[in-house]
Amino acid sequence: MTLPDDYTSYPKRRRGMDHERYQWRPVVERKKTALKGGEALGVSIVVPLEYFMLNPSGEPFKHPGAMATPYPDLRHYTTRDYGNRVGAFRLLKAFAGAGVRATFVVNAVLLDRVRPLIDAIAEAGHEFAAHGLDTDSIHWSGVDPDTEKRYVAETRAAFDKAGLSPRAWMSPARQQSFATLDLIRDAGFDICLDWEPDRAPVAMTAGAGAVTAFPVLNELDDRFILTAKRHPEDLWRDQVLEAAAMMKAEAARYGAGAFGFTMTPYVAGLPYRLWAVRDILGALARDGDIMLDRVSAVTDACQ
Repeated sequence: MTLPDDYTSYPKRRRGMDHERYQWRPVVERKKTALKGGEALGVSIVVPLEYFMLNPSGEPFKHPGAMATPYPDLRHYTTRDYGNRVGAFRLLKAFAGAGVRATFVVNAVLLDRVRPLIDAIAEAGHEFAAHGLDTDSIHWSGVDPDTEKRYVAETRAAFDKAGLSPRAWMSPARQQSFATLDLIRDAGFDICLDWEPDRAPVAMTAGAGAVTAFPVLNELDDRFILTAKRHPEDLWRDQVLEAAAMMKAEAARYGAGAFGFTMTPYVAGLPYRLWAVRDILGALARDGDIMLDRVSAVTDACQ
């Protein structure tokens, strides 16, 4: 069987990518980035606070961490709830011990549901970022445009009501439609944590302005490494620290880098994993070549 002549013909094929959100730029061809403080690397810890319902629609797919067994999946539901009631406070204590400020990405529906936790995060000087409405309000190409606009508007309104003004946005499941960037920019968000196209923040066109893509490395996600890949805690620690070491080593050639990674309350906040959390925090915080701070602070320091 032979292929038709037009099988490999793609009218939009060109150098670079199939979108115009940012210019394709190989690392060897671009201006070196720098951090204002002179560090070789910026690192941000991202803590997702998520609301998982007992009966998710699963449209167009189930959010990572969503209920897995037939309704009512109380085992997984209470495990996720444990993270917001117990694990998150353990992480807050670990952050305080290491003198670290993190970025907490929060589903809007949780702002009232877990107000004591929200207050504790604010009092400790951490940063809030919006994580959409909840884990069942997914942004994707098939979502009704008015529905997606409502997702973003209700998210912003919930944070305004709570007295919070986050700059950064992470979509539920880090999933977007073609319009999501424009919608979040119009709603006042200027940093996005969904894309990871580079080793440093990247300015993207969106709506009437720009949104900076801050790279949160999915490959260092604690849930992915510890629960999906089933690596032991010492390997998670080693992978995070090796990523930092490698990117510092690249700084002389390519300029300062930056990345974020997650510490999920129902994963990293479990009692037998706190030693690894403390190891990671201590090693990063003691390194004078690393700026360990909130996403907005690291993004603003990149130049």
